Amino acid sequence: MAQRNNKYDRQLRIWGEHGQTALETARVCVLNCGPTGSEALKNLVLGGIGSFTIVDASKVSAADLGNNYLVDWESLGQSKAKSVCALLQELNESVGAKFVEESPEALLESNPAFFAQFTLVIATQMTEAPLLKLEEICRQQKVMLVIARSYGLAGLVRISVTEHDIIESKPDNKVEDLRLHKPWPELQSYVDEFDIDTQDHNIHKHIPFAILLIKIAEDWKKSHDGKLPANVRLFKEAITARRRVEEDEDNYNEALKSAYIVLFPPSISSQLRAVLEDKASDVDASSSDFWIMVSALKQFMANEGQGEPPLDGAIPDMHSFTDYYIKLQKIYQARAEADVTAVEGHVARILKQIGRESSPIPRSTIKLFCKNARNLRVLRCKMLSDEFSSRSGPELQRLLAVEESSHPALYVLLRAVDHFAATYNRFPGVFDGEMEEDVSRLKSLAVGLLNDMGGGGASLPEDVVSEICRFGAGEIHCVASIVGGIASQECIKLLTRQFTPIQGTFIYNAMSATSLVLNV
Repeated sequence: MAQRNNKYDRQLRIWGEHGQTALETARVCVLNCGPTGSEALKNLVLGGIGSFTIVDASKVSAADLGNNYLVDWESLGQSKAKSVCALLQELNESVGAKFVEESPEALLESNPAFFAQFTLVIATQMTEAPLLKLEEICRQQKVMLVIARSYGLAGLVRISVTEHDIIESKPDNKVEDLRLHKPWPELQSYVDEFDIDTQDHNIHKHIPFAILLIKIAEDWKKSHDGKLPANVRLFKEAITARRRVEEDEDNYNEALKSAYIVLFPPSISSQLRAVLEDKASDVDASSSDFWIMVSALKQFMANEGQGEPPLDGAIPDMHSFTDYYIKLQKIYQARAEADVTAVEGHVARILKQIGRESSPIPRSTIKLFCKNARNLRVLRCKMLSDEFSSRSGPELQRLLAVEESSHPALYVLLRAVDHFAATYNRFPGVFDGEMEEDVSRLKSLAVGLLNDMGGGGASLPEDVVSEICRFGAGEIHCVASIVGGIASQECIKLLTRQFTPIQGTFIYNAMSATSLVLNV
């Protein structure tokens, strides 16, 4: 265990032991191991996934030596899947490695059940028709799918899952829930122990700011008919009036910075409200543990929580005596544990009601759920077949009209090149002598796609169409490394169920070094 912790020390600090365990039990399949697939898989192998399987029928060519550093001269003419597999395993010997020398397209036809054994499939450099079939198989088998593609100086990443629940979404701006606007009895009892007008200057400047805010708010309400200050400015003036200017009182500085917490306590976010109102929260025997806990959360908020989710038990650093701070910290932790116990009780009653009392949800899982209750997320992805047949043309038409916006054009053209390949049995631009004709053919196909999607009249930038043809379907390593890196990042989000994955199609434009997520 110590060796494992040393090996993965930095990432354990990000997603914890439970996140690492999720990675180590993951079985990942990568379809095609060109530079995009190899880059994505390399990052996952270094991260410590349980095992991977590469599916690729191609042999190592001279071109591969220039864009894929996981093949070498000795492997020239040999199986690319075998060569990449061997070199990847050298990076992390604890990861299981297999390869299948067969094209993904052939495997989809001959053995679609093959994919059921995996936790997640990464499909790289695949065209539209086989992708549609692969997605249907993955959804039937409840296997997560990540699509990644590099095409010259452009690339895309897209996720396809039926439903993905996220307990640890870890938003950039986490809301501090201190309940200073309505302290519970144990907290109120501790607050009452303090005299913020004490003549002991040392004590005065070491009272935790949370205590100061509660006491000053109480004093204000006593002289204002039980009402809080009308705005933050008035409240800050009341705080400033109680500080001693001759003293360097950092605790009062902290109170001034956090004054808004009392007047504007955290509300229920639109994302959490959407989860609470989701039809899936009406649970039955087939419901997942996540939705059973959501149902229990609703009952908690309607009863013990008085409209609030469970307290997470965390408090920020405060300028204070250590014993003051530790006692305050223990009060918050005790309240958080009590909330977990209450939710646990609701979970047990729900499980009994639906006939699943024999399979309880561990308290550790409920505790993690309660700690992150304010930031729950649920992701449902539109199927590729729905996206490709949807009437999203007007939105694309609007985006295409935006000056200097090449990302919608790249989205359309990366679909159009697959239609080109299906029509002409090759990608545009692979023959220099037909470049001009290919530009015209590709533009015609792309405009046809837009018309089919209801975006008639939209125009595509000529220079972008020409660039796509100039790429000749090349897979450039510098682009593949970025696209593969982003794909592996999304895989880790899905496997650990932490952070919020991309919702839509991520388009990367290496020509301008810009990116955009399109929802169509």
